[in-house]
Amino acid sequence: MSTYYLLSLGCPKNEVDAENMAVLLQEAGYQASAVIEDAEILIVNTCGFLEAAVAEAIDAILDMAGYKEKADAKARFLIVCGCMSQRYKAEIFTSMPEVDAVLGTAQYGDIAETVKRLERGEDLRGFLPGRPGSLAHLREDRIPSNGRQSYAYLKIAEGCSNACSYCKIPSLRGGLHSRPSDSIIREAEHLVALGKKELILIAQDTTRYGYDLDENITLAKLIQKLLDQITGIEQIRIMYAYADAVTDELIEVMAANDQVCKYLDIPIQHASNKILKRMRRHESAELIAERIQVLRQAMPDIILRSTVMLGFPGETEEDFQLLLDFIKTIQFDRLGSFVFSAEDGTPAANMPDQVAPEIAADRYQRLMQVQEKISINKNLQRIGQDLMLRLDDIDDGGILFKARSFGEAPDIDPIIHIAATRPDLTVGSWAPARIVDAEAFDLWGVTLDECSE
Repeated sequence: MSTYYLLSLGCPKNEVDAENMAVLLQEAGYQASAVIEDAEILIVNTCGFLEAAVAEAIDAILDMAGYKEKADAKARFLIVCGCMSQRYKAEIFTSMPEVDAVLGTAQYGDIAETVKRLERGEDLRGFLPGRPGSLAHLREDRIPSNGRQSYAYLKIAEGCSNACSYCKIPSLRGGLHSRPSDSIIREAEHLVALGKKELILIAQDTTRYGYDLDENITLAKLIQKLLDQITGIEQIRIMYAYADAVTDELIEVMAANDQVCKYLDIPIQHASNKILKRMRRHESAELIAERIQVLRQAMPDIILRSTVMLGFPGETEEDFQLLLDFIKTIQFDRLGSFVFSAEDGTPAANMPDQVAPEIAADRYQRLMQVQEKISINKNLQRIGQDLMLRLDDIDDGGILFKARSFGEAPDIDPIIHIAATRPDLTVGSWAPARIVDAEAFDLWGVTLDECSE
């Protein structure tokens, strides 16, 4: 039985794709190896959204190639798949001859057959990925790779049709392809049966789920369907929302159901209408502010996370000040930011009035200084709050649990540290706790029984 080692880079959506490939490989008789040196088949699932991600992927591929080239190597084949494969296709073969096969984002489902063809001695270096975008590889019996942790990502759609001027996603992942709701329900049932209590809904644009389907389905209706048909879901979390598609229907479903986290990840990118128009975003600053106001009126305790871009072509100091003032006014609980990257093949890469890197970097620093103060104040306001916390993990010394409330998504939001003093508490369980201290990026709590001692 041949063994494989699969490295997945990038976002949770990529992680789900890797988990689906693992199911296909295991069904075909291949065994996963936790140690790269013991694997005969090496697979890198790449990210290619930004040039920085491409650089990381290239480093990972070359590292893998090093194992293959060793004199005593067990590795026989190196396969590269994912977004970078879709983006650069032939260039991978010409620049990295150690690579034996390249699969694009519509060929994840071909992974097992690709390995078999390589084992038969076929030369696949002339085969290039075709058009992007497919749901064919998404399995309803996927096994999440995060082990004992109690959450799982649930991909509800693939691709994006928004055509933002700076973004490569449509060319890498294709247009919006929503999964039929019954398929999502079956996978959710499977995940809950595995012990996953929190389902995190992901897509390139979750809020446009169902727009391309014949069935009468929206994100709000899908969430209600999940809650109505599946027993055992304790939390549903929504990631990657677009403000213009955050409907009143969705807000009503979020507010009415305790199992839906009062949390929304809603990347706005900018708050200058001039820049938003150049970005080809569908929102205006006024619409974004109005949607946020409605969300907070319906759910006063909602945690809002966003992402913004600095240095987009044509961004003046006045545009930046509009963004800065918007951030000060809206007061996002969490905010990520990044500097514009001119990605080849996107309209924004060739726009006039490109912003000098040092100016963009300065604006990034100034904005994050403002947000750090906001985040600290927001976290300080949580001191004294009593919350139900999910214990996600425990440190190597067994001293501190790493926990989350409804207001924290895995990996990107603050960790709540809880002392592991109660023997009845285990990873995956809930613990009632009180927040007792806060920093910019982490919170500290104690269980409520300790508060009363």
